[in-house]
Amino acid sequence: MSFEITDRIPGPTLARITGGTYLLFIVTSVLADVLAHIGLGNAQQVYGTLTADAPAFRLAFVLAFTSAFLFLMAAWGLFVLLRTVNHDLALLFLLLNAAGVAIQCASLLHLLTALQVMDPASGLDAAQAQPLALVAINVYRAGFVTAQLFFGTWLFPLGYLVIRSGFLPRLLGSLLILDGVAELVWFLQAFLLPAYPAIKTPGTFVSLLAEVGLALWLLVRGVKDLPVGLPLSPARTGATPR
Repeated sequence: MSFEITDRIPGPTLARITGGTYLLFIVTSVLADVLAHIGLGNAQQVYGTLTADAPAFRLAFVLAFTSAFLFLMAAWGLFVLLRTVNHDLALLFLLLNAAGVAIQCASLLHLLTALQVMDPASGLDAAQAQPLALVAINVYRAGFVTAQLFFGTWLFPLGYLVIRSGFLPRLLGSLLILDGVAELVWFLQAFLLPAYPAIKTPGTFVSLLAEVGLALWLLVRGVKDLPVGLPLSPARTGATPR
């Protein structure tokens, strides 16, 4: 199977763009959580912001969707950088990330339902609107946690390829794999042990260290030992690249 190069981009430039995009994803995710608890907050916290500060809730809603888009773009950049190590595993982590983003975006739409239910124009009084809004928010929470199954598993091939790459620190690869374990712990805790949310707390710090570390490394240091021109599509070699 053969391919033809259609464009080229300097590897260090792509690395810095990817790192900047990843960092923006983290920042927008944190802002969405700070403004309206969209992310790590529980249903009561999300509902509290919805009823007390609807403009902040709407802004956080937009930021949450923006962060999902940025996450997918960062994953694409990592795919282009790391497919030279192993194309199949790079494609795997990109697909897992895309599946997680799709589930996350679908779950966020339930927050729009909650927002519309609480709107006075809906014709519902408070006694009718509150339980409906809470149901919508809880469905959002279930979908958001389900996405962590994919956001956890994408980190295993990603971490492995970072370790094998030779142009990224092996320590970052190991931290990413630990981050994957932490995300799966969150997924299992939320559905199997919902009364014990503290179980996922240590993993949150691992996630911040691993993903902020990767974003900053790519943004500040770029990558080394890459050719000046990194193909945006695999080169014509007569065989599928690995």
